[in-house]
Amino acid sequence: MPLATLVARADARLIADPGNHADLVVTGATLRAQHVLPGDLFAALPGARAHGADFADQAIAAGAAAVLTDEAGAARPALASSGVPILVHPDPRAVLGSMAAWIYGEPSLKLSVLGVTGTSGKTTTAYLIDAALRAAGRTTGLIGTVETRIAGERLPSGFTTPEAPDLQALFAVMAEQGVTHVTMEVSSHALALGRVNGTRFAAGGFTNLSQDHLDFHHDMEQYFAAKALLFDGRSTTEVVVVDNAWGQALVTPHTVTVSIEPGTDATWQATDLLSTPTGEQTFVLHGPGGRSAAAKIPLPGTFNVANATLAAAILDTAGVSIEDTVAGLADVQVPGRMERVYLGQSFTAVVDYAHKPAAVAQGLDALRARADGKVITVLGCGGDRDTGKRPMMGEAAVRRSEVLIVTDDNPRSEDPAAIRAAMLAGARSVGPAAGGEIIEIGDRRAAIIRAVELAEPGDVVLIAGKGHESGQEIAGIVHPFSDRDELAAAIRNRLEVTV
Repeated sequence: MPLATLVARADARLIADPGNHADLVVTGATLRAQHVLPGDLFAALPGARAHGADFADQAIAAGAAAVLTDEAGAARPALASSGVPILVHPDPRAVLGSMAAWIYGEPSLKLSVLGVTGTSGKTTTAYLIDAALRAAGRTTGLIGTVETRIAGERLPSGFTTPEAPDLQALFAVMAEQGVTHVTMEVSSHALALGRVNGTRFAAGGFTNLSQDHLDFHHDMEQYFAAKALLFDGRSTTEVVVVDNAWGQALVTPHTVTVSIEPGTDATWQATDLLSTPTGEQTFVLHGPGGRSAAAKIPLPGTFNVANATLAAAILDTAGVSIEDTVAGLADVQVPGRMERVYLGQSFTAVVDYAHKPAAVAQGLDALRARADGKVITVLGCGGDRDTGKRPMMGEAAVRRSEVLIVTDDNPRSEDPAAIRAAMLAGARSVGPAAGGEIIEIGDRRAAIIRAVELAEPGDVVLIAGKGHESGQEIAGIVHPFSDRDELAAAIRNRLEVTV
């Protein structure tokens, strides 16, 4: 995009020598100086620890064509004497998404972008939607916590929702690769920080809301306000699960509503829920116009039926038939979400990403229904995150487990023992009459091994918190660690010892 057009559309103040930059064209965008390519717009944003303008010399040396920043950034000596055009905006982060979209040709308008937000269920719902889209013969893209996929090619994910310039570039590549539909998780951070500004959603979906991320949002009202931004007009169709008060607060006369509660008049409903001994669930989907179909998902928990019904409603807005939807739902695989690890052992072993109180409670309630024996839970809390949920998670887990093993989970810069102490306080507040046995084992590998050692036929072992993750961050260093691999190794070792 010509620089002059970009400046005019962004309503930014330009600091530049008109004679030298009259014909300048901007060909890309990034907010990381080390990623700048020749012709890029470098977004020098204010941050909590540093200002992006302090790295402008590195960006300019790499070929940045122009710099977007605020007044404080423009006053930095490195920029003031740089000689490159400077676009000054009072809130550069807010406008960056739209600017990146313009530079990359507004790619979300060339795709059917289906966004999913909420506290729990974003990843599962996104995978359910993607599976049905592929069953319907669509060429798909997927953006989320676990991975990014472009027409079947897998890429690792950093954030749940990428930064604005990366997101728009990703959309542009997807359009080039023939992708027609993109399913993406939309985090509250992404909405609050403008990462999805400039993105047009064909549909926006809402799963639920419970306590999480209060280290960033401060309170539940602010957290909800961030989620609600997906429904501020940027989504052509709004699809909302209304089985909680937060969802009900999003409803307008045009909202497509979703419910699994009996007796509701939601647009999309699920009835006749039935769990099988293998953990699958069957139910009947009901849509508008009297449409209905028998459906099955290979996932336990009524909350996953709600996720599947939300997916069906979103897929309907994308023109996918209920038959293709049902076929896709039946074959979905969601990494690290109620994922069973089976090597022939006599007990059920499951890995799940649950890392908030409501998700822990829901997951254990679902597994309790499958347990013939006791429930053994391994759970930790991440460091440098919402501290208020730690005792709540301990309490939720011990109420639903015969044995709770409190361990570490990405302590990051915090003292792991202090994190465990907060969880233990919540667990011990329940009392022996209402809660199970509590064991503290800081080493996560040892905790998983102990859980497997304790398991007897008919028991359920849940390793919660990390799900699909392949590393554990301790004191700034990410060590290779997979709950799935560690659980499988512990089971394998026990089977060998037994034989």
